[in-house]
Amino acid sequence: MSIKQTIPPTSFQLTRYNKNPILSPLPGSAWEGEVTTNPAAWYDEESGKVILIYRAAGHDEEHRVHLGMAVSSDGYNFERVGKEPILSPLVGSIDNGCVEDPRIVKIGDWYYITSATRPFPPGKYWLNENHHANTCGHFPEEFPVALRKNLTSTQLFLTRDFKEWIRAGRLTNAKLDDRDVLIFPEQIGNQWITIHRPMQWHGEGFPNEFPAIWIAKCDDLLEWKDMQLLAKGEYSWEQKIGANNPPLKTEHGWLQIYHGVGADKQYRLGALLLDLDDPTIVTHRTPEPIYEPVASYETDGIYKGVCFPCGHAVIDGTYFLYYGGGDVHCAVATAPLQEFIEHMLENPVEQLAATK
Repeated sequence: MSIKQTIPPTSFQLTRYNKNPILSPLPGSAWEGEVTTNPAAWYDEESGKVILIYRAAGHDEEHRVHLGMAVSSDGYNFERVGKEPILSPLVGSIDNGCVEDPRIVKIGDWYYITSATRPFPPGKYWLNENHHANTCGHFPEEFPVALRKNLTSTQLFLTRDFKEWIRAGRLTNAKLDDRDVLIFPEQIGNQWITIHRPMQWHGEGFPNEFPAIWIAKCDDLLEWKDMQLLAKGEYSWEQKIGANNPPLKTEHGWLQIYHGVGADKQYRLGALLLDLDDPTIVTHRTPEPIYEPVASYETDGIYKGVCFPCGHAVIDGTYFLYYGGGDVHCAVATAPLQEFIEHMLENPVEQLAATK
């Protein structure tokens, strides 16, 4: 493993696990032989196990994407569950092409999993920078152009046991490429709170020059979302930004990890604290990245220079952040949660605004 620090360390950094990656493609597998990455995570306190739900794909030319599952008793060492995906694209449906980049919360007995989906497989997207805008010839010519594109939507999947599933429906508008969608782990003021990253909402007519993080309150998860801007790129290391794992509730606010992609196309991670009672308010924000891709499994791969978390857990006071490296592997980075929160509290947004 080759690690080279490319920016001066800040006062706080997540620490990468020295035995990363924790999960890699399985040679010879038809469905996870090329990719095992971008994992969601849930820590089950009763069993003491971490559940990892990861994006997986084989070497097929279509690059159809599935979800796999692994579990761990210590948060570091994972074993795959079963020899088949726990969830695969449904032929003829809106998720016919892929189910990927899952995020998971548990409410009552149910796991709520949001997943990015496409009506048709993306193919070798890393060889085609315009894969988001490709128009599929599978639709009638009379069909609206905006809907004939293989856009990413976010679907909600429900399960109690990761064996039987409910495809509950679309959480996003059909005309938007909106893939970084998260659900808060509890309702606030009897409303659901969701976070989004609509790719088309930037530039002329918008307050953000690049794609940014938006937030919505709604009575019904499947209703149209009246979204408002939550955060946009503010610093030299970030232009496009998007939210990652579901927010973590702390006594000082909702801790939200996000990724920033700068002009150098590198993915770096920052964090927000959102007001507990009104999470549309950002109270604190990291001015410098708390993590960046420097290890070989992050700087090489399908996408070079990527660390992309979809899940986290807190175990005995330690914060575990589970992320995808290079769009190929699963990895983990940790920090004492108390130190993390203290670092956040040192960076209120009023102070940051005054120093920019």
